[in-house]
Amino acid sequence: MLQKERHVLVIYPHPDDESFGSAGTIATYVEMGVPITYACLTLGEMGRNLGNPPFANRETLPQIRKQELLDACDAMGLTDLRMMGLRDKTIEFEDPEKLVKMMADLIDELTPSLVITFHPTLAVHPDHNATGVAVLEAVQRMPSDERPVVYVKAFDNDTVKLIGKPHVVHHVAGAADKKIAALRAHASQTIWMLPDMEKRWAANDQEALEWLHTEAFYIHTFE
Repeated sequence: MLQKERHVLVIYPHPDDESFGSAGTIATYVEMGVPITYACLTLGEMGRNLGNPPFANRETLPQIRKQELLDACDAMGLTDLRMMGLRDKTIEFEDPEKLVKMMADLIDELTPSLVITFHPTLAVHPDHNATGVAVLEAVQRMPSDERPVVYVKAFDNDTVKLIGKPHVVHHVAGAADKKIAALRAHASQTIWMLPDMEKRWAANDQEALEWLHTEAFYIHTFE
């Protein structure tokens, strides 16, 4: 059971990050009436996937992924989407203070009780890790009694070995249809894998169903 929150702020770098890792959580919070904001740092314009068969190219991909992001948010019921205007595959090269200020400004505006982002070292993609670093630094600088709780997504192959099992597991089977719809919305990125996943769900494949029905997070501990 998800806890009632004052406001949830989700910060990820790419369109589709939210759908793969948190769509069920986002949709469930929306259903609970919890205000939720998604800050997406880029449009994923450097993504390698262009559809299967391809329906995008380097020139059209940014606009296509922007529309896919809007459609995914509609599928989840999320209405407060912030497109932050950074460039895909460059987050790690941005001025660190600029990034921290961007995160701090969002937190100051929204005063969330919960922030969801990526782990700073165990989220595979450099943009993912750099986003986590900036978010955690922004929260670290806050007075300790004003800090929101921060959930981080970690999915490096050695995650459990390095930091143990996730602290929080959301059971989101009730939002599965919305999660699937959000994934379908990101067709340029998901069309290569969704047909196989849908077959596995239909066949009652337990591993595939667990991925669909649960979303796991680590709680970051600040000094």
